[in-house]
Amino acid sequence: MEERNKDEMYMRKALSEAQLAFDKGEIPIGAVVVCKDRIIARAHNLTETLCDVTAHAEMQAITMAANELGGKYLTDCTLYVTVEPCPMCAGAIGWAQVPRIVYGAPDLKRGFREYAPRVMHPKAECTGGILVEECRQLMQDFFKSKR
Repeated sequence: MEERNKDEMYMRKALSEAQLAFDKGEIPIGAVVVCKDRIIARAHNLTETLCDVTAHAEMQAITMAANELGGKYLTDCTLYVTVEPCPMCAGAIGWAQVPRIVYGAPDLKRGFREYAPRVMHPKAECTGGILVEECRQLMQDFFKSKR
């Protein structure tokens, strides 16, 4: 399968997770970790549910994936996330040595590219803009519903 098609397929899985977050009143960000063409972790934001500011989708997914693989490094994995990771999550992604990160919508206010562009592992490949409109729209719908 062509890489772009594969990226879109897995981003749709991350969007499903984001919708679960939306339905729970959480900021709708979802993530999946893929290892050798198999999803090994699925997660969404749980900061409100767990009363934990670190319970971002990426953090939850990294923990699940590490548990699934039995080790802290995710060197054979790709992380798909609906919104550009924040600096905290990007740091964790870097420490986990995730070699490929794919995100949907950019985060112009709190994204890692603005505040910590070198926090990822130096060899990590980062691809943005996959299903950007769907990812952006879900976030916009969520914040409109809160106003």
